[in-house]
Amino acid sequence: MQILVIGAGEQASGIGSGISSRNSEVIHAGMYYSTGSLRAVHCARGRRMLYAYCARHGVPHRKCGKLIVATNAAEQAQVALIERQGRANGIEGLTMLDGPAARRLEPALSCIGALHSAETGIIDGHAFMLALQGDLEDRGGMIAFATPIEKLQPTARGWAAQFGGQEPGLLEIDAVVNAAGLHAQALARATEGYPHARVPRLVFAKGNYFTYSGRPVFSRLIYPTPVDGGLGIHVTLDLSGRMRFGPDVEWVDREFYDVDPRRAELFAARIRSYWPQLPENALVPDYSGIRPKLTGPGEKAADFVIDGPAGHGLPGLVHLFGIESPGLTSALSLAEEVVAQLEA
Repeated sequence: MQILVIGAGEQASGIGSGISSRNSEVIHAGMYYSTGSLRAVHCARGRRMLYAYCARHGVPHRKCGKLIVATNAAEQAQVALIERQGRANGIEGLTMLDGPAARRLEPALSCIGALHSAETGIIDGHAFMLALQGDLEDRGGMIAFATPIEKLQPTARGWAAQFGGQEPGLLEIDAVVNAAGLHAQALARATEGYPHARVPRLVFAKGNYFTYSGRPVFSRLIYPTPVDGGLGIHVTLDLSGRMRFGPDVEWVDREFYDVDPRRAELFAARIRSYWPQLPENALVPDYSGIRPKLTGPGEKAADFVIDGPAGHGLPGLVHLFGIESPGLTSALSLAEEVVAQLEA
């Protein structure tokens, strides 16, 4: 079967220039999501698959663990609910800690309690994407960069994809997977025969990151309790040892990636709730990303949407909507689910 997979960044000049390159590069464990939801199922399964894939392919990663911290009684109750949800989801390596136990792991931390997730890790996301590209090419596939897909039409054989770029044309294939991230809804509307009523709302939630200018003080990821639209401004580490903070949630109506230095004040206030010793003027604007959300401020977070032939009735077509966090962790599991729907 010849499958055209339309990614978030293939209209650019290289792999990993879309939303997959603008995240925390965290391998999530899966304790936040409702039991049985696509997020819960694919995060936990995808995490196990991802660690195994990284080991086989030499993709740099580290299972560093994380602490979800509580700084007051209300947050302690939230952390307890997260632990309960994680255990309901079958997540391994969860341990509740009191404040002194948490500080023994991370002496710079200020909290009254924390949930330790031993299975959380970090990954070189670009190296992962390059490994996937290598696997694809080893099996006879290819990526056409700078080739935006403009329209999809059903044919007797399968599908025809009209593409633009420097050499526009038409490509006939057996099946299509729309995994275009922020552009998935627009592509779905450009799919002939696909009901527009099935295209969900798209909401842009920008996440900004700030780098810490000093030496790292934490060896694990440090997360506060979740906020509306995200998991809170947390400490994230990269494999080179750099410490940074983010993302926040900035509801926007368009794509733009500049980080406003003035948001450092908001960041510092939240960070000092769990790290009071954050020095003045230590946060440097870094990068940002935009989550392709299906719900807006004050609304319950939506699940992933995988709309395949069984739902919409068009053979050889799968649309993916709302694949935000934990999308990177879930990627390999989501891919198997998409293939299963195409082969059903």
